Amino acid sequence: MQFQVNNSPFNQEQVELLNRLFPTLTETQQIWLGGYLSALQSAGAVPAAPVAEAVTAQLPTAAVTEASPVEVTVLFGSQTGNCQGLATEVSGKLKEKGMKVTLASMADFKPNKLKNLQNLLVVISTQGEGDPPDTALQFHEFLHGRRAPKLEDLNYSVLALGDSSYELFCETGRQFDERLAELGGNRIIDRVDCDLDYDEAAEEWLENVLNKLSESQETAQAPTIAEAAAAVETQASAFSRTNPFEAEIFESLNINGRGSNKETYHMELSLEGSNLEYEPGDSIGIYPENDPVIVEELIKETGWAPNELIPVNKKGDEVPLQEALQKNYEITVLTKPLLKKIAEFTQIPELQQLLEQGNEEAVTEYIYGRDLLDLIRDYQIKDLPAKEFIALLRKMPPRLYSVASSYKANPEEVHLTVGAVRYQTYGRERSGVCSVQCADRKEPGQTLSVYVHKNPNFKLPADPDKPIIMIGPGTGIAPFRSFVEEREIMEANGKSWLFFGDQHFVTDFLYQTDWQRWLKSGVLSKVDVAFSRDKAEKVYVQHRMLEQSKELYEWLKEGAVVYVCGDEKNMASDVHDTLVTILEREGNLSTEDAQHYLMEMQQEKRYQRDVY
Repeated sequence: MQFQVNNSPFNQEQVELLNRLFPTLTETQQIWLGGYLSALQSAGAVPAAPVAEAVTAQLPTAAVTEASPVEVTVLFGSQTGNCQGLATEVSGKLKEKGMKVTLASMADFKPNKLKNLQNLLVVISTQGEGDPPDTALQFHEFLHGRRAPKLEDLNYSVLALGDSSYELFCETGRQFDERLAELGGNRIIDRVDCDLDYDEAAEEWLENVLNKLSESQETAQAPTIAEAAAAVETQASAFSRTNPFEAEIFESLNINGRGSNKETYHMELSLEGSNLEYEPGDSIGIYPENDPVIVEELIKETGWAPNELIPVNKKGDEVPLQEALQKNYEITVLTKPLLKKIAEFTQIPELQQLLEQGNEEAVTEYIYGRDLLDLIRDYQIKDLPAKEFIALLRKMPPRLYSVASSYKANPEEVHLTVGAVRYQTYGRERSGVCSVQCADRKEPGQTLSVYVHKNPNFKLPADPDKPIIMIGPGTGIAPFRSFVEEREIMEANGKSWLFFGDQHFVTDFLYQTDWQRWLKSGVLSKVDVAFSRDKAEKVYVQHRMLEQSKELYEWLKEGAVVYVCGDEKNMASDVHDTLVTILEREGNLSTEDAQHYLMEMQQEKRYQRDVY
């Protein structure tokens, strides 16, 4: 954001100072500064906001007295922003209880401060096959290295996020938890491992942590200013992950050409009346519905009554079984934990045999490409109580789609790029739950349940003059459309270079006319494309990067920020290796030094990835 006299309460001199200062601040410094200013307001050192004044006036004197605070540090390692959002929420709850809280990304936290902490809460995700998120790599390496200090005086707890469809579920959280214990740390409460439907489990973890920490702090009976002000703020209903907004579909167009092997939909949704706003790099979370045909087949196979009432949350709210299966529970993915629960519940010998020790490969092979309907049919699971069985299932997780528009250019609406997923396995046609719902079962005028998912780890540089390099094959192009559209409306002067790849130039050059228009106007400086199936020899974005290695290296030396969006397992890994090769070739660096160079770029937020 650029401060200006006409969009802020500051004079010209102040605007110039702020524009020089803010681009240099780290994420932790920004968070600290925000908290500092809030504290000044609460203490009366600067004029307080009207709400704070009104709250203060209604409180007795005892309410503003300060108890001896418990000090808590909340560290998060986040790739997509889930952990940062949870850590921020945790921090806010702790502050409401009068505790002194330090909130920091692991990327910004100085590891040598670890030995001085009293209480530590770790909120951490696991990427892919058991890897830490990019922002936690160095801290993870330090903690598991020889320089890690003894931590006998540290009290800690870990909230781990993951996806149980992966073999090493919540592996990074487990590693942090066990290593902190090895170093002498004392658990406040046991680690909690959260699946994609993490809301209720995370809330329970936080409640138990608060209870334990509160035991060591004398708390006044009267509410503090912060608590009262927070209560006032929360009275206004905000749409969020737990309270999604029904967004009307303005437009849904297949932007692949005739004859393409792919279906990619450009969708435009209305956010009018929601007060939801987003920034380039954020995502929209969509709560999809299961295909009603599969739901009907599942009910038919099990012999369940479609109108039987089924609980859908811990509050005990109930809906008819057919609605619960369609809207509330995941039925298209099998995981090992789910198979174990069902085997224990049904006591089916053949299923128990599949899960015996030594059959791990057979289990992995079975669950790949199969869903709950396959399991029900393969093991003839029938005539079981629906309530108890459905309670074993995972709640329907939202699907995240990178925003493909600038809010400044398109106020009160958001654009998405959705690739329809269709395939066949084991004699059945399969489809992506959300993508094909958008493609086949939703039309303009209908709505989708959405919320804004903030991703602070994938953001345009604060300095609009800084060059950017964007690498996004396929639907990975989406956030870069928002980046360039944002820079256009902000009249940014920084250079921008796009690498895009797909199968065929004629049918799969997504948003081609947009890129051509921005190239012509100068908003976009350079585009390199790779279409893998137009020639006998397949060409991908990493090949185009190598062809341009000299110029790309010059951009890096100028301070360019590199962004990568798309497939983590193949594309993102190949792009990373290619960057290493370019640094070796053009910078005369060893492989180790090239890797270190990229690590430093990540620390400086000059190498950002949104991969999945």
